[in-house]
Amino acid sequence: MKERIQKVAMDLFWRYGVKSVTMDDIAREIGISKKTIYQHFEDKEAIVEEVIKHELEKLRGDMEHIDREADNPIEQMLQVSRCLQRERNNVNPVLLFDLKKYCHKGWELFQNHKHQYIIKGVSWNLERGIQQGLYRQDLNVNMMARLHIEQIEMAFDASIFPPNQFNPIDVQIQMLHHFLRGLLTEKGFQLYNQYVDQPVIEIKN
Repeated sequence: MKERIQKVAMDLFWRYGVKSVTMDDIAREIGISKKTIYQHFEDKEAIVEEVIKHELEKLRGDMEHIDREADNPIEQMLQVSRCLQRERNNVNPVLLFDLKKYCHKGWELFQNHKHQYIIKGVSWNLERGIQQGLYRQDLNVNMMARLHIEQIEMAFDASIFPPNQFNPIDVQIQMLHHFLRGLLTEKGFQLYNQYVDQPVIEIKN
């Protein structure tokens, strides 16, 4: 039952954000009483926390799979971006805003993941790309890794890219290619053109 509550809650959070989804909504969607939910979760924030933990663990697994399968840093970066696009395609852009403003534990989990895992992963990609002659030698790895992560988050900032004017996934795609092309050497650019239209690496769950 706990896993079922978590899954249904995640679907609702992804569609509507966190703030607008109530415990009544979750109970109604499952067809159980709120009392049953409270037997497994103290409150809505506890559900959010478990949902975020689960999704971040899944995301780490997906990224590790791509790391193993990608032939080089350029393919890796493109495949990671496509994986994120696929995962976020059905996510309401308000979700990150709601996490930041209303769910401090969930937001802290996301921030810890960003700084302890994603930035390190991007830095590793950049260092390998430089070593292989695909990325420019003069890159500041720490600075560029942070810039890339903030751009991904920025794509979902409704105050910068209002959802009624911009599709967050389209914004993210534009930002990724703008960022990546700025890294490339001539050798890297030739390789980049070979990967642009390739499908995403299949991730088996």
